[in-house]
Amino acid sequence: MADVMPSTRQASITPIDGGITAATGFRSAALHCGIKAKADALDLAVLAVDTFASMAGIFTTNLAQAAPVLVSKQHLEATHGIGCAIVVNSGCANACTGQQGLADAKRMAEEVARALGCPAEQVLVASTGVIGVALPMDRLVSGIREACSSLAHGKGSDAARAIMTTDPFPKEHAVRVTTPRGAFSIGAMAKGSGMIEPKMATMLGFIATDAQVSPALLHRALVESARDTFNAITVDGECSTNDTLFAMASGTSGVTIDEELYPALVDGLLSVSEPLALGIVRGGEGATKVIAVSVYDARTADDARQVARTIANSPLVKTAVHGADPNWGRIVAAAGRSGVTFDVQRMTVRIGGILLFENGLPHDESAPKAAEILQRDTVDIEVSLGGGDASATIWGCDLSAEYVRINGEYRT
Repeated sequence: MADVMPSTRQASITPIDGGITAATGFRSAALHCGIKAKADALDLAVLAVDTFASMAGIFTTNLAQAAPVLVSKQHLEATHGIGCAIVVNSGCANACTGQQGLADAKRMAEEVARALGCPAEQVLVASTGVIGVALPMDRLVSGIREACSSLAHGKGSDAARAIMTTDPFPKEHAVRVTTPRGAFSIGAMAKGSGMIEPKMATMLGFIATDAQVSPALLHRALVESARDTFNAITVDGECSTNDTLFAMASGTSGVTIDEELYPALVDGLLSVSEPLALGIVRGGEGATKVIAVSVYDARTADDARQVARTIANSPLVKTAVHGADPNWGRIVAAAGRSGVTFDVQRMTVRIGGILLFENGLPHDESAPKAAEILQRDTVDIEVSLGGGDASATIWGCDLSAEYVRINGEYRT
């Protein structure tokens, strides 16, 4: 049973401590500024580079984009991907808040820029939390000023906790990538638990490396690594208004990424992104099981992803897995409505390696064995379309009554 996402490794990669500030040249601070009700709940983080960094971002495809998404897009375009800091708050999404919301997101960047002595356009902004609620700017501004005055190396774990909303645990990871031309480090953190089908990246994700990378090459690597990690997960099929994935490169390691070392950079990004993406699914709202849906023998990789995503998002499949019911019919039906053309007579379905459907006919004698496998906390669903040689995996989770309770009470 696989519990890692598929990837290639073209460099020596070693896990290290430190989270988002594991890479040299980065400082962070996190605190409670009063957005969240609990006085000990961190709700604000600032990540800053010691000098300047290449920066890249990918964002939600939702048309109802939050103010911080719009402002950060503008800043990346204005600076051509050069910046000095990221500021992020949790507890309030600053989404669907009109012109005041845009002004507030810009004010967040301006306050960080004033404290660090850089142009406001070199600061990126992210927010997460309840939609349609205005930020408490007096408390937030005071918090930003305090955070900027206490930036330090080695505080990555605090930042990872400050970006959480309904997440049951913080998500951070860091690696050292060793190449023939030297070593560089990458640290990352992410948040997400509900409203997860990013269609770009995760709900909020941040990656920092001390490799020297041009903004264009950093963006290219970010998109490539997200495709099979953050962009290959779903909790509830809901694409957020705030989904954002940022990457920063300080260049302080002295290792320059060019076309020759580009695969090593992608491998490093995959190495930090994989456990964070899987952590989002494992910590999904109400989740009790992780589901890996792998589709094989498709005509194209896009076809395989579309079928796998449709199965992973199916409420009927998710509830069947939750109840340990090997209902292969729901899997076949979901694949059949995915919009991808295939011949069901050549299709096979396995759960945990147990064959349940083949060539248009059931293998119900295997259902008891499959039901036992469905009791596990990680379940593999394997589907062959029998019409090509492309494959893809999408990771999701089961659907429980706890998910309904959490989201039924989210604002109340």
